[in-house]
Amino acid sequence: MTYGQTIGLTQNANFIGHWEAWRWGMIGLSIKGGIWISFAGAFLGIGLGGVKYRYREMLLLMGGLLVAYMAGIFLLNSPFDPANKKLPGIYFSESWYWNPDGVDLKPRYEYWGGLLFALVALVVYASLIRKDRLSLHMALWGFLGGALGFPLGQCLQSFHAWNPEVFHHGFWVSLDPYMNWWNMMEITFGTIMGSLLGLGIWLNRARIHFPTETEPHNSIPSAWEWGLFVVHCFLLVAAEFIEIPVIMELYDNGLILAIIPIVAVTGGAWWPYFLIFPVTLVPIAGKTLRSLGYEEMSISLQAGWILYVILPVSLAVLAAVYFKKKADLGQSCRQFAGIALLAATWLYFSLNYAFFNFPFPWLPWTGRTPSGLIFTTCAVGLTLLVLFGTRKGHAPSATAAS
Repeated sequence: MTYGQTIGLTQNANFIGHWEAWRWGMIGLSIKGGIWISFAGAFLGIGLGGVKYRYREMLLLMGGLLVAYMAGIFLLNSPFDPANKKLPGIYFSESWYWNPDGVDLKPRYEYWGGLLFALVALVVYASLIRKDRLSLHMALWGFLGGALGFPLGQCLQSFHAWNPEVFHHGFWVSLDPYMNWWNMMEITFGTIMGSLLGLGIWLNRARIHFPTETEPHNSIPSAWEWGLFVVHCFLLVAAEFIEIPVIMELYDNGLILAIIPIVAVTGGAWWPYFLIFPVTLVPIAGKTLRSLGYEEMSISLQAGWILYVILPVSLAVLAAVYFKKKADLGQSCRQFAGIALLAATWLYFSLNYAFFNFPFPWLPWTGRTPSGLIFTTCAVGLTLLVLFGTRKGHAPSATAAS
């Protein structure tokens, strides 16, 4: 979902002091953020609500969401013909409305309307047809988290752009040169939306249930699961790194990108573990290698491939296999969640720290150091909560294989 130019309405130099543009940009961020995180909430509710969805059902549902998406594009995000200065009636990116004399404007194609229609279709199906109340509640909590988190995070960045004199006094004189305000926006956005999603699921904890059916969960044969895993990882790599145009265009659409994971997680026994570990890791590892090995050349390609791709991806695949086998032996969801959270936290944190060129606070500070300190604090905090902060007997009983 494009949002760079929407952010620009609130902070670009030519919009400083332009309150109408600022308000419109913040409205756009609220709408886009709400839609974005509402999808996360809806699918979180689907996963925890106890309603048994079939993988064929989810495949058809994703097809229906794509139809709704196209309808939303037609109704809300059309026309889009920048060459003739024809843009949608509700448009949150750079346009001639804000820059009447702009000759070099490059308006971006927006598709938030398509995603909004797809989101409504998802919530209607889950809540009204499948009677999945948790999905509805979490979709609303997700929308609230995104609608508040994105603009509030951007308030920090736009305040810095609008009021530079504030940062010429006091401790800001020493700190501001090392502040990456875009990162601060992202961190604030993530903190707010994550907190509200967490609050929402806690307030709705009585609605968390696990399927009680006795039929095997593994509806998709294991060989097909592994095949889908390989295919999806190839498509991720082809879209992000090989840059095959057709695949790039397809996987740029979040709904298409999500089809294989959602269907496979719904019908498979391996895919929940694949998604948490190697599938999530592959693009992160690839971007780390690309940045450090190919662009900055701060590490040899041989060492970079080993340290940032081969080793972490191998560990992630082994983790998926290990946890799948433990689930088959009856490992509880609580046991899995704690260990998996620690494994994922430190694996992804380590790669992110490498991507930031290891911004240890005792080294000369860079624009990555404040973000690195925040991420370190969060990683340590999660670790302490897992090790010492959990209480027994407050979660529904189920095995990780459920």
